[in-house]
Amino acid sequence: MPDVVCSLLAGAQTVPAGPDYYLVRFPYGTESADAAGMHDPAQPDGATSVYPDPRSGLIWPQHDAWAQVYALLYWEDGDYTELRDRFVRDPLGLFEAPDSTCTEDRAVTPGGQFIAKSWGMFVHPSVPLGLMVRHNSPRPVRLMLAEFKVAYRI
Repeated sequence: MPDVVCSLLAGAQTVPAGPDYYLVRFPYGTESADAAGMHDPAQPDGATSVYPDPRSGLIWPQHDAWAQVYALLYWEDGDYTELRDRFVRDPLGLFEAPDSTCTEDRAVTPGGQFIAKSWGMFVHPSVPLGLMVRHNSPRPVRLMLAEFKVAYRI
């Protein structure tokens, strides 16, 4: 069992149209698990975040560790033909260039799209993590549910 867990849950949010990835946002204080305070509006770099600003999409690991990251995404049915998602170290480029991993590109099936993914990666204090998504619809699309989780042993 992991020693450190941050498990985030968000309801519906709108993902804009366009070629850029969107950092999924998560409300504060609704975590199913965050004893280490890795998703806190008072962030380690001194900034304060208010949901739904982009910083509300960040998890700040507390240790150097090998971690498992997880995501669950429920997209509403739409006029898109492709969805993409990725885990990203420093997705806002606060300290270094964003570093993405586990980027997946998928064609859609009829109806809504329901995606679960996991990946192993090194995490570090002062390097926030994010879950980023995009679609190819010419108009905004609702992401109906999102979960983002980080778990590791120290």
